[in-house]
Amino acid sequence: MTERIHPRGGVAFKLAKGATLCVIDPEGGQVSDLLAFSADDPREVISNGRTFDYEETIRLTTGNRLWSNRSNALLEIVEDSCGVHDFLLTPCSEATFRHFYADKPVHRGCFGNLAEALAPYDIDADTIPVAFNLFMNVPVDGEGKIRVLPPTTSDGDFIRLRALTDLIIGLTACSAYDSCGGSFKPIDYRIE
Repeated sequence: MTERIHPRGGVAFKLAKGATLCVIDPEGGQVSDLLAFSADDPREVISNGRTFDYEETIRLTTGNRLWSNRSNALLEIVEDSCGVHDFLLTPCSEATFRHFYADKPVHRGCFGNLAEALAPYDIDADTIPVAFNLFMNVPVDGEGKIRVLPPTTSDGDFIRLRALTDLIIGLTACSAYDSCGGSFKPIDYRIE
């Protein structure tokens, strides 16, 4: 059954080893922040540094794995219709809105949504790491400068990730203006 995360919302749920999580951009042009924690010990968490090191790339797509801070593979990307994701930037927060969007209302952002959704799993906000930002378009130029551009997704683009261990997943429909091309849309997901 497909579930929907409303615009600027977030959820958390358990994902059993061997199950596949399919995250879908139903309308195109939306980003979803993904976090993964070990269900056995939530202090073991997804790590961009370990992932970049072991996968030897910052352009993660089909066939790549997402690694933990303890050097264990947590998820494997088994199918990816988009191929453009970010694992450099932290979830947007109230501080992000004050810094980048001073002329717009402050929103708690993906960070606040993730903190609320993960609290029932005894995951503290201070342990929220850099998220794997599905569909987020963050090019890096030759000088190392980054930009946040609108997603390249079309209606129905998706990514499938297989759990390599029992996990707690945090997932959002992103709240930041630049990440979503200035509009806010839902994200769909299902466990297969």
